Amino acid sequence: MTRSAQQWPPVDVEPAVAHPEAPAPGSKLGVHFAECFGCGDELEAGLHLQSMIGDGHVVHSKFVVTAAHQGAPGLAHGGLLACAFDEALGSTVGNLLRKPAVTARLETDFRRPVPVGSTLYIAAKLDGIAGRKTYVSADGRLNAEDGPIAVRARALFVVVEFEHFSTHGDPDGLKKLTDAHEKAERERKGWDINP
Repeated sequence: MTRSAQQWPPVDVEPAVAHPEAPAPGSKLGVHFAECFGCGDELEAGLHLQSMIGDGHVVHSKFVVTAAHQGAPGLAHGGLLACAFDEALGSTVGNLLRKPAVTARLETDFRRPVPVGSTLYIAAKLDGIAGRKTYVSADGRLNAEDGPIAVRARALFVVVEFEHFSTHGDPDGLKKLTDAHEKAERERKGWDINP
């Protein structure tokens, strides 16, 4: 049986153009919310993804796989790898478009095992926009920016209003995000929403 690869993005899109105030290439991206499992710094077992803007508005993220991230003995859990890609892709949308957005669909293609102790280098890019929908994709390479591809992912994010987070999550969520934003501004870090 043969499968034909689905076109990506699956609909007609406009080019995704980075916001004029998007962080410049070389900018290290800060934590958007300290309690975020993906990038936050307050959860010991979190992923602690570190990201920066590269040339051509590619967002480069780095995920160091620890024993806390394993599924099978010695290997990264597939769900946590998907989580790392969700964070990297969401960071791409939030930082480059400077709009709050949530994951509507995430597809991952696991190509090779990712051992504990390895580092996954994720390069994510915007693929197009259709109304409130933003399409993004990423490759994750093993142990080097030019290493073998271990995971590929693509996702659909939908732009939402800020109230989405207080309505569907923590009622004080908007205040927490505002407080985090003010703290980041004081520290002069490039912060933006990345739900």
